[in-house]
Amino acid sequence: MANITAADVNKLRQITGAGMMDCKKALVEAEGDFDKAIEVLRKKGQKVAANRADRESTEGAAIAKVNAAGTVGVAIVLGCETDFVGKNENFVNLANQLADLALNYASKEELLAADFNGITVAEKLIEQTGVIGEKIDLNAFEKIEAPFVGSYIHAGNKIATLVGLSANVGGADVVAKDVAMQAAAMNPIALNEAGVDASIIEKEIEIAKDQLRQEGKPEAMLDNIAKGKIQRFFKDNTLVNQDFIKDSKLSVSQYVKTIGDVEVVNFKRVALG
Repeated sequence: MANITAADVNKLRQITGAGMMDCKKALVEAEGDFDKAIEVLRKKGQKVAANRADRESTEGAAIAKVNAAGTVGVAIVLGCETDFVGKNENFVNLANQLADLALNYASKEELLAADFNGITVAEKLIEQTGVIGEKIDLNAFEKIEAPFVGSYIHAGNKIATLVGLSANVGGADVVAKDVAMQAAAMNPIALNEAGVDASIIEKEIEIAKDQLRQEGKPEAMLDNIAKGKIQRFFKDNTLVNQDFIKDSKLSVSQYVKTIGDVEVVNFKRVALG
């Protein structure tokens, strides 16, 4: 039987993040071979993942990152089962590492297949499922590119947002963060009117007409009045048309114009749940 020292156990723990007892058991089973011990822990993760496949990973950490040039941003949600794990320092650190890595990839699928210290991200998540004992999933992946990208993470890593501006000018960092906070707080369904799905507009028009009929409005007037209600719907539910939360006298698009000829060209919002 191999002589397993405390230093060996600690080394494996640093590599994998697994608990001390799990690391010791893996090293004993592997007769002191580190590569085999890591494989033992990964197989444990696969078993735990299979047993918990039907669980919901609705807690976790929502993280947004922007590259050094300020032109590319990603937002991800690393999901787990409980709020306790979602707040764990090691879990949040892993979510941040994955977000940093995500800046180099175009999709969730590419990120899951990417290298993470010698294994794929997908394999790392399975490994961590065994370490933590909960289902761990990459629940969301969003990416935007723009002349300037800003980000915001809501307290407790519950919501993360990205905002792309049409130009990198003085004050762009402040404005982009303010608009990202707006997107986090107000949860718009689209950037502007053009981004609202036609089926949603049709549904809102029918709801408006039904309300007007109940109020006794003549059928001939319904279309015109309903159009006005749709404009109100756009104002409430599209980012650039919403009242700016820090100054309701301005719309978001008007606020952005305070730093120059600048527009919001994109936004993404991810959240737990």
